[in-house]
Amino acid sequence: MTGLRVLAVDDLPPALDELSRMLRECPEIAEVTAVGNPLAAVKCIQAGGIDVAFLDIAMPGLNGLELASLLSQLNTPPVLVFVTAYDEHALTAFALGAIDYVLKPIRAERLCAAVTKADRMVRGRHAPSAPDTMAALAVETHGSTRYVHRDEVQFVEAHGDHVRLYTVDGAYEVRMPMARLEEYWEHHGFVRVHRGFLVALRAVRELRSDSVGGLLAHTGAGDVPVSRRHSRELKERLLDSARQGELGR
Repeated sequence: MTGLRVLAVDDLPPALDELSRMLRECPEIAEVTAVGNPLAAVKCIQAGGIDVAFLDIAMPGLNGLELASLLSQLNTPPVLVFVTAYDEHALTAFALGAIDYVLKPIRAERLCAAVTKADRMVRGRHAPSAPDTMAALAVETHGSTRYVHRDEVQFVEAHGDHVRLYTVDGAYEVRMPMARLEEYWEHHGFVRVHRGFLVALRAVRELRSDSVGGLLAHTGAGDVPVSRRHSRELKERLLDSARQGELGR
């Protein structure tokens, strides 16, 4: 695999041109096919060769959500990313299997982050299965080694080149950059909520306001600060997890 083959779908020509141009600037992408209506998108995807589809939502005839529902019935559907001006459909989009939801006006760095996420997903489909090497981490405590399982961890805090794992029984430090741990754990329900924090969705009991109007995610191991830039994604992911019955496990 040398690069992603992506499909851009938008019924407005200027928006489609802009999206296509920005996608071509992302280094992971090898080829961009642009179509102006959902029916053309279906034909293109059925013909094969599309790894990722970037879909608008508000389109005549068949909207982006209906298109995603149709594509989900394929044996090997493309990875889905929504690019839209409407933020109220995010929960439905994630429920349909979308991996990201990018709001217009599109920012280049935000779109490329979605492309990077899609690239990981596509490469994971083609990679041979491997053991879950990060399911448990070894920590040194009082001269002995303990293994902290991912399922025990409520949230993670960055400490330079270390991370601190918080469980209901205590906190444990591991020598590992936060970015590396996030890469391994993001597909197991851990979400970045702040520059220095990851939180396990299953561990969030409620969202609270702090004394200065900020947002806190309350867990059994303590409160985790949620930055403004991450608050909407966290709320959407929590709603999606609640819908699937995954919270509180």
